This record gives sequence, structure tokens and C-alpha cells, in this order.
Amino acid sequence: MNFLNQLIVRFVKLLPKPVVYLFAKKYIAGKKLEDAVRVVKELNQKNIMATMDVLGEAISTKEEALAAKEECFEVLDAIKNNNLNANLSIKPTQLGLSIDVNFAFDTILEVVKKAASFGNFVRIDMEDSPYTDKTIDLYRKIKAHYPNNVGIVVQAYLKRTMDDVIALNKEGGHYRLCKGIYVEPAEIAYKDRERVRKNFLDVLKRMLDDGNYVGIATHDDPLVEGAYKLLEEKNLSKDKYEFQMLYGVKENMRDKINADGHRLRIYVPYGEQWYAYSVRRLQENPQVAWYITKAVLKLD
Repeated sequence: MNFLNQLIVRFVKLLPKPVVYLFAKKYIAGKKLEDAVRVVKELNQKNIMATMDVLGEAISTKEEALAAKEECFEVLDAIKNNNLNANLSIKPTQLGLSIDVNFAFDTILEVVKKAASFGNFVRIDMEDSPYTDKTIDLYRKIKAHYPNNVGIVVQAYLKRTMDDVIALNKEGGHYRLCKGIYVEPAEIAYKDRERVRKNFLDVLKRMLDDGNYVGIATHDDPLVEGAYKLLEEKNLSKDKYEFQMLYGVKENMRDKINADGHRLRIYVPYGEQWYAYSVRRLQENPQVAWYITKAVLKLD
């Protein structure tokens, strides 16, 4: 079945982008900022928070990074002007980390400074392993300037994550905890699904034990159930954590978490660079790729 899924995803990647977009837009708000604003308003009406993200990564020039910074400014302005319950998520490489560490620090610091001036927050995303140390260092330096306005993402499938969290907890952390999506070598990443789940819950427990705020980012039923159990055991008030999910993924689970009274935040991506993001979502959920295939081939 995995081989069939791979074939289906490969087929979808051969289709014209406009055809893929008709189906992939389930996972993105749209191509424009106004699309994201509309989606966030709809979520807010359901008492669901949002994280807005301008899609794009792997930039190659400082000019591209500065343009991405201006887009981040526009998102922060839109959040303020529309009174949205939302914050901003950024990818460090999109803002220059793959070009120059000091340049990326200056660029991201400007974004966080603007967010802080609005009383808002920026989440620094975690990318693949060549950038792990650099991203943690960047987070620490920016947090020294704006301790209440910046957070980081850690990935449970990396073997180093517990050690990273223990070290960061000494300074007080604001986390998004996820399983991780990048393909990493077995030397540094757990490959067994149950081992990743165990590490996720172990790391979550350590974060909460040490008094950190955590965005519990998962669509995995056992992890949601495990988090529920852990939160009940610790008798945590609901302002000490939140659940986080991707836009368009497992909306029944989303609605249940929301109905259960937990704080919930949906990651809302948008932008012209929608294709690479959408292909990753299709690879994670080949069933959607199969829907596209059936529609294109008129199979019912």
C-alpha cells in the first residue's frame, strides 16, 4: 500500500499546478494575505486561535529575505488592523539563515520587535537538522531582547530533543512540540513510530513539569489521548498550554478538542509558494492525492 501511495503522489506531482491547486487549497488559506485574514476570522468566530505563515523557504539572496521580512510586517499589520486572535510563524531560512547567521538575526529581530510593539508573538519554526543548532542559538539571542514575544519549535523524532529541552527549560521556554516531518538519518532521528510517540510524550511531560507553556502540535490520536491524560494528571489550568493543528487536517479532531474546552490554534499558511507545502501535505496524507487522481481520471 505504501508503494501505491508513492505512485499516486508521484502522479499528482506530474499534473499541472492549477489542477493540483483545486484540491491542495484544502491545506492553505489561499495565495493572498486577504485569503488568510478571511480564514482566521472564520476560525476566531469558532473560538479558535491561529498562527499565520507566509509560505516560502530556500531563498538564495538577501533581497529575497528582506522581501519576506516585509511580508511578515504586512501579516502583523493585518492581525492588528483586523483585531485577529493570531500570531506569526516564520521559517529562519526564509529570512536569511541559510545565507548568513548575523543577517538572519537582524532580520528576525526586526520582525519580533514589530510583533512586540503590537503585543503579539512570533514562533520560530524548526527546519531540518543542518539548522537545528543555529535556530536554537537564534531563538536564545532574540529571546534575550523580547522574552515574552518569541517561541521555538522542537521535533520529537530527533534524538537530541530531550537534551535541548532540558537546557532551554533552565531559561524558560515557549514551545511548539511536534513530531517532525523532515527526512533525517537514523543516527540522529528515531524511525520507529512508537518510539517517536514515546519521546513526544516524555518531552511534553518534561516541558510541563518545568513550568513551560507548550503548543501541543499533533493530529495523531494516541498523542492527543496521551496529552489529555497527562494534562488531567497534572490538573493544569487551560491557560498553561494549547493544542495546535494544521489547517484542513482532521477537522473532526479539531472540533472535538475545541468543544472539550482546550485552547486550540490552527496553523494557517498562505502565499504564492503554496505548491511545495501542498505536496508535503499530500505525501503525509496520500488519501487526498488519491482523491485528486480519481477526479482527474474520472474514476468513481
